[in-house]
Amino acid sequence: MKRKTIKDISVMKKAGKKISMLTAYDYFSAKLIDQAGVDIILVGDSLGMVIQGKENTLQVELEDIIYHTKMVKRGSKNALITADLPFMTYQADTAEAVKNAGRVIKAGASAVKLEGGREIAAAVKKIVEAGVPVVGHIGLTPQSVHSLGGFKVQGKKKESALKLFEDALILQKAGVSAIVLETIPAQLAELITEELEIATIGIGAGEHCDGQVLVYHDLLGYDDQFKAKFVRSYADLNKIITGAVKDYLDDLKGEKFPGEEESYYMEEDIFNEVKKELTKNGNN
Repeated sequence: MKRKTIKDISVMKKAGKKISMLTAYDYFSAKLIDQAGVDIILVGDSLGMVIQGKENTLQVELEDIIYHTKMVKRGSKNALITADLPFMTYQADTAEAVKNAGRVIKAGASAVKLEGGREIAAAVKKIVEAGVPVVGHIGLTPQSVHSLGGFKVQGKKKESALKLFEDALILQKAGVSAIVLETIPAQLAELITEELEIATIGIGAGEHCDGQVLVYHDLLGYDDQFKAKFVRSYADLNKIITGAVKDYLDDLKGEKFPGEEESYYMEEDIFNEVKKELTKNGNN
């Protein structure tokens, strides 16, 4: 199989085929979800929270994204790789935005994702003109968490809903190839999806988007302390991993590990010769 391109995603939209996106941040995670057949791997700035243990995504650096994108590229063979441009790497200067997008592409991504609406349209246009596919992201945009007043549903009121609808159209005109809709009412996501020619990828935006994205660690149930409303976990790795580690500790402390099956042995006659030689030299 050849690696998917942004044009393949457009074809899926037109054909009515659901598009799958998952985050990955390392070689093995990328390898596993690629083998499972995911369409798009997102090297998200969510790595700041699920990999680095930070409070939000704002402290993620461009070098972090580049580092993790290189690992994901090595692990995947078929999926389209999209990577986030971190906070303040594209908002202030369009020339800097193009340069930073280029660095992420050189690291192995095939597209970059930017958060925001009309305010980033100029940056989107310049990046696209430079030959780099762009995925948009509106609704709950984590890089704007402070100005949004926290992680809240967006577009519930008439004015904000109309603004999001207009932002989607503006981004499409600016050249984005797809757009993530995060934490907005399902009815609004449906209207946007029906209006746009480009694919919509939902996360907390209902069933009518062209595709869906989840964070890898949420899908697999790593965290037993937090679970957003829109997350469906398909495994409980928190329980499985902690259980496995406890079993290991029990075996180790109970002198059940390692056993013969995990050990290596030399021939008995060779061992006796070694032991004899050591004893002769005064060693125990």
